[in-house]
Amino acid sequence: MEDSEQPQNTKPDLSLKNFRFLIPYLYPYRWRYLWGFVCLIAVDSAQILIPQFTARAINLVAREGEGAVRSQILFLCLGMVAAMAVISTGRFLWRYFIHGASRRIETELRGNLFSHLLSLSYDFYQRSKIGDLMARSTNDINGIREAIGWGLVMLVDGTVMVLGILVVIFIQDAKTAAFALIPLPPITLLILLFGNAVGSRFRRAQETYSRMSETVQETFSGVRVIKSFVKEWWFGKKFAAANDDYRDANMELVKIYGIFFPLITFLSGITSLIVILVGGMRVVEGSLSPGALVALFSYFQMLVWPLMGAGFMVNVIQRGASSLGRVKEILDTRPSIESLKSPQRNFQKTGSVFTPSLRRNSAEEEARLPAPPLLEIRNLTLAYTPEGGKNVLSAVNLRLEAGEMLGILGRTGSGKSSFIKALPRMIDPPAGMVFLKGLDVRDWDLGELRACFALAPQDSFLFSDSIKNNISYGLDGQGEEADFAKAAGFAALNRDLEAFSSGWDTLIGERGLSLSGGQKQRVAIARAFITAPEILILDDALSAVDTETEQRILSALNAEREERKRQGRALTVIIVSHRVSTLSRADKVAVFENGSLSEYGSPGELQDSGGFFSRTAALQRLGDSAGHEGAAEASSRSERHGSKNG
Repeated sequence: MEDSEQPQNTKPDLSLKNFRFLIPYLYPYRWRYLWGFVCLIAVDSAQILIPQFTARAINLVAREGEGAVRSQILFLCLGMVAAMAVISTGRFLWRYFIHGASRRIETELRGNLFSHLLSLSYDFYQRSKIGDLMARSTNDINGIREAIGWGLVMLVDGTVMVLGILVVIFIQDAKTAAFALIPLPPITLLILLFGNAVGSRFRRAQETYSRMSETVQETFSGVRVIKSFVKEWWFGKKFAAANDDYRDANMELVKIYGIFFPLITFLSGITSLIVILVGGMRVVEGSLSPGALVALFSYFQMLVWPLMGAGFMVNVIQRGASSLGRVKEILDTRPSIESLKSPQRNFQKTGSVFTPSLRRNSAEEEARLPAPPLLEIRNLTLAYTPEGGKNVLSAVNLRLEAGEMLGILGRTGSGKSSFIKALPRMIDPPAGMVFLKGLDVRDWDLGELRACFALAPQDSFLFSDSIKNNISYGLDGQGEEADFAKAAGFAALNRDLEAFSSGWDTLIGERGLSLSGGQKQRVAIARAFITAPEILILDDALSAVDTETEQRILSALNAEREERKRQGRALTVIIVSHRVSTLSRADKVAVFENGSLSEYGSPGELQDSGGFFSRTAALQRLGDSAGHEGAAEASSRSERHGSKNG
């Protein structure tokens, strides 16, 4: 088996170079961003213009006194109203263009992440925590959206405002401006230090949030077990610890904010103080007009927001880089199991059946060759760690013809489930060991390969939906009512219909919480059956049903096999069970011990072999006999007791 290319548990790259990954997402919305920035620059220009109106009005009043021309004042007021109208309209438009684009990119990125997660192989989810994946799909995507929304806005807004204000104040009074800008270098240094401090602390906050989410998800998923063992207090303690870690990580961020922003405000206040002292002296000297001093004071007050915004911008962009690194880590992970592109592979589809055309010989030669078995295992040897781990399967060989039933028996940990998972490449078998219809399963398209199989596992996962939708979800649509009725009857669910409060439309809760273990297994069996697969796998899927129901399902299975045989589309069955009575209906039985095939043959042959199958059958017959005798004795005692009372 191949591991995914992306190593797990590695620290993602948090550099700003990560944002190059977003270029394909940003490009389709380039015009929205352009128009948004145009509107943003128009807003900034109008804001810079307003103090000029104020300065002219003050100078006009100071120069003319009570005899100031009212029409001039009115003209200045109308100019300010026009500037404010530009500001209001522009703010609406840049929000519409820029935030609208960032929301659309967020939607696309989250959709691509979800699709990519669905494409990853089974082993990825064995290594990953669901809570962490949820955090990356929600909080981290939000962080990226804020970076390409508010982050870009603050970058452009701050740059335009600072440059525009500096140009204006130096044109108006260079001496006062030079003195007032003395606090700017320490403010710039603080912003740089703030950005470095925020990045690592925000990543830790996101990681602790992931761990807290994992704890919540695990607790709610296992609430039935928790309550049965009265362990609510333990999980409450575990969540409290994770919650405290999340609080502490966020408090580290709060401390940085608590120091940074008051300090920036203090330094900005010093700037205002310098403007009043130096500018006031120049007004007294007559080298600066009162209106110009008021305008300078307004401009330096306006500089406070770009400086504060620079801190916010660094925070948002660092958070976005951290979040993008975590999301990109998943998107860079490649499936360990993929469809191999083979020039010799060609599939023909008849109905829902895929048939490979090998094209190794001419049509006449292939017609004379015997048809390959449906399923052939050649010396299958499998390890979960190819670098040198213990084999879970060793040298397994068997053949299964179309329409046959293969039974599988073995102790826990003997390799049964690994064998089942290797057939549809849920785990990847080595090349040249597993063949379906004469073609190596590694040369099949994954979708076409897995469409040949339908699996009903022992641990049945059901969705929080109705019983009908859980059975029918494997179909492209809802399926024909006749198909649904046949599948429900096949799994012996009809007799439970009256127990369901809303019939087949009964909602079963998350993971089928409202159903019994046997009912969940039977819903899973019906779900597998309704897809009309070529190969039906029942992986100990009858372990939670009673003997009578099991016999009904097996009888329906045999009837379906006969019906499909008459129709010329054989149903092949692989059934894993610990009950010899169940396996006795199989054409062949494979017994696994320590990953190897210790016995293989018909049930009759294995019954007389004296091996594991024979010993298990004897023990189960003895148990059944003891159970019947115990029941008979209890019945006899009950009758005697009843006669005495009578």
